Formats: sequence, structure tokens, C-alpha cells
Amino acid sequence: MTAGPGPVDAKAPRADATPFASSPRRSPPPPSGDALIARLRRALSVPAEPSSDFDPNPGFLPPDGSLRRAAVLAAFHEDDGRLYLTTRAATMRHHPGQIALPGGKVDPSDRDEEAAALREAREEIALDPGQVEVIGALPAHRTVTHFCITPIVAVIRGPFTPVAEPGEVAEVFSLPFSHIADPANYRLEGRIWRDTWRAYRVAPFGPYYLWGATARILLGLAERLSR
Repeated sequence: MTAGPGPVDAKAPRADATPFASSPRRSPPPPSGDALIARLRRALSVPAEPSSDFDPNPGFLPPDGSLRRAAVLAAFHEDDGRLYLTTRAATMRHHPGQIALPGGKVDPSDRDEEAAALREAREEIALDPGQVEVIGALPAHRTVTHFCITPIVAVIRGPFTPVAEPGEVAEVFSLPFSHIADPANYRLEGRIWRDTWRAYRVAPFGPYYLWGATARILLGLAERLSR
């Protein structure tokens, strides 16, 4: 199971939502290699509070009950900082078709959240843990679906050709570092869900509608990268 639930346990918003227009300003070259690792380490050294699906919804209280531990892997490639994400298979019971970071529930056999994230990334996109350099972890993110997700930030070393696990993943793709790292690319949208207006973060890029918990987690990283 991929742990990347959006803020609502329902079908994702329309895929034809308007993406951000291309910025007229020229972006600096993406960080790579040791410079990428140094930038990520500096970002993770910035203090930050845990996040949740409830952040943009003041007055909406989290439901009672225990949270299920989960972990996701935010893996940037050393060549140009591109970030690998997945589109969940349409046959999945929860959150079909949604965009997520590779990851899932922490199994009893997992040593910790880092081990779970690496295991799931190997299963979902065929990423060898041996070529992953873990940088650290972001604060946990709580979802409306009762998960406590720990995002693990890492860099992929060497050539990597992702292979989607057909039972869970419909597509593996990457987004440029410049899009992920810029807080200005994240905005609030919302809709009525269970008779209540619910807001959530989105960061669309071309045909990819990045939203919900995944967008909120990456916004937290983008804010720290920009400081």
C-alpha cells in the first residue's frame, strides 16, 4: 500500500485542473551531486512543526483514534534534483489514480520508518536501497485517513530506470527540482466533502495534479529549502 493519502478519502479532483503557467523568469540551474545533498541537509536543519491535512481547515478537528505508522521516500536524483513520484493504479482500493511519493505502512518486520520507505520504494519503483543516500526526515504528517506519515528525504546515486509495480503503480514519473523547491508553486484549493468545505494544497505541473498530503509534505520541504 502506498502511503500518500490526500486530504479526503475520495476520488481526486478533476485532472483537467488548470496547471501553473510557465514562469517568465529564468530559473537557476538545478543543484546536483554534493551541492544537492548540502542544500537538502541545510533545509532539514531548519526547525519545523509537524503538518496535517487539517492545517488549512481551521475549526476542523482531527478524529479520535490511533494513527497507523507510515513512511514515504522523497528521492531526488543526484544528476539534476528531479523527484520521483508515482500515480496509484486505478484498481487500488484507496486513493486510486492519485499522485504519491513511494511508500506505505510500516510493517512489523521494518526496523523503522526509514526501512519501510526504502522497502516500499524498492517494491513500487524498483529503487535499489544500495544506491540511496538518506539525508534525513521531515516532521511527521497526519492525514484524515488516520495515518502518521514520516517523509524520508534521500538522494539517488548513479543511473536509475524506474519500473512500476503493476499491482499498485500505474506510472512512475519525475518532476523538476525547481518546481518542487519553490513555495510559490503551491496553492490552496477546495471543494465540498461530506457537506463540509475542505481546503487542501495543490502544486500541478503539466498533466500531473499534485495535491493533498503529498503536496503538503513537499510544501513543508520547499519552505525550508527557500530559507
